[in-house]
Amino acid sequence: MATLPDGRTLPGKLIIVEGIDGSGKSTQLDLLRKYLVGEGYCVAFSEWNSSPIVKGVTQKGKKKQLLTPLSFCLIHAADFSDRMERQMLPALKAGAIVLADRYIYTAFARDVARGLDPQFVRQVYSFAIHPTIAFYFHVPLDESLKRIMAGRPQLKYYEAGLDLGLSEDPHDSFRTFQGMILEEYDRMVDEFGLTVIDATRPLLEQQDDVRQIVAPHLKNVLFAEPSAWREVLAQEGLHGRYLESMLPETSET
Repeated sequence: MATLPDGRTLPGKLIIVEGIDGSGKSTQLDLLRKYLVGEGYCVAFSEWNSSPIVKGVTQKGKKKQLLTPLSFCLIHAADFSDRMERQMLPALKAGAIVLADRYIYTAFARDVARGLDPQFVRQVYSFAIHPTIAFYFHVPLDESLKRIMAGRPQLKYYEAGLDLGLSEDPHDSFRTFQGMILEEYDRMVDEFGLTVIDATRPLLEQQDDVRQIVAPHLKNVLFAEPSAWREVLAQEGLHGRYLESMLPETSET
């Protein structure tokens, strides 16, 4: 169950994914989302650093390289607070499933890697809802770097940790920074009871594990209103996990 900081429980379920860049967590969450939607559950989604309130400020700060570790921390905390109040909390109160791509543990890992005090960062996010399940997709640093470099030849300034002065070479800085973040994640496994998934295993094997872990938490979860096409698929014994986005839009009359 999802739990408020004061111990009160919420009817919905909060499922989050964490991991360093290249861990495959976003892919796994997307597969889970499509599966749950296909099964008829009411699913809400929230993504790290996506609140419109601070998005523009963050982009300007990054472009001009003005963000310090503390300002990074506070901007992301403002983003998280807005998304929790506007997206996550209402959905959880209604009994829906909320899927979050990165959660407070991202801040705990990145902000501490940038030099902030761990207890300070934890206090900043003390208002956060405790998740039902917190998946941590663990991948060795070298494998993560290989995946990232294959699709992202040019690294961004803050992404590579160049603001920390770790190295003048973006790739060397990125490796060092990601290694520091990985160490923080590993320290949090026992502290927060993160559910570790071996992200080096085949994609579908990981997804099978994720669904098995999620399954016991799906009782009494809010279902979406059935639509005509979903009823037809059900009658034909079909489960269209990817069909919703492919259906033609209906014209208004």
